[in-house]
Amino acid sequence: MSLTMENNLEPRLVADGRAVAESGLVHRVWEPPRPVPHKTVVMLHGRSGTEDVMWIFAKTLPPHWLMVAPRAIKTDPAGGYAWRLRDQDEWPTLAQFDEAVTAVVQFIHALPRLYNADPEHIYLMGFSQGAATAYAVAMRHPGLAQGIAGLVGFMPVACDESLETSPLIDMPIFMAVGKRDPLIPAERASGCAQTLYMAGSQLEYHEYDTGHKLNAAGMRDLTAWWAERP
Repeated sequence: MSLTMENNLEPRLVADGRAVAESGLVHRVWEPPRPVPHKTVVMLHGRSGTEDVMWIFAKTLPPHWLMVAPRAIKTDPAGGYAWRLRDQDEWPTLAQFDEAVTAVVQFIHALPRLYNADPEHIYLMGFSQGAATAYAVAMRHPGLAQGIAGLVGFMPVACDESLETSPLIDMPIFMAVGKRDPLIPAERASGCAQTLYMAGSQLEYHEYDTGHKLNAAGMRDLTAWWAERP
């Protein structure tokens, strides 16, 4: 898998040292050359993924954004890592993401010190379980992120009490759904979209004739959505 970025630079693996001690997570990072606070996207991989797999979506992002992809907190028996270990046929609750939320929040808070991230312009992009983790972070910590791109993912269940405080009100959210996704059924995805609508988010919802992935049309729509971010 090629991780080559703009100007033939590659996202740097950070596996030890001060950055891991402060952020709490192994990660890959691509730092823009400009010496100003950076608009930032934190890219959260899905189950059995690693800090390497989200970089395919980096080309959809505006140039000169700081991009960071942390490694999830659990070793997955199927390979790679996960934000939580999911039982078969289980749809995790919001509370079951609390350990992952704590880790991601610590990671985000370290980014201004480590990489000159602009804390007023932090966005989350998650794939599958990573999207669920992104939604959980936004619900548990309103205002920490300014928008979410949720790619073939799902909302945690049992989140109604949290949503009563309107943590997602007016938040820009891009939601991509695969109509033939064998992992996130269409009815589950549409139910999650309804929850996001009812929560008052600025939801941009797209369905694609694909499985558990983002196709070319989805990549184009995602690129256009990112281009609209302030």
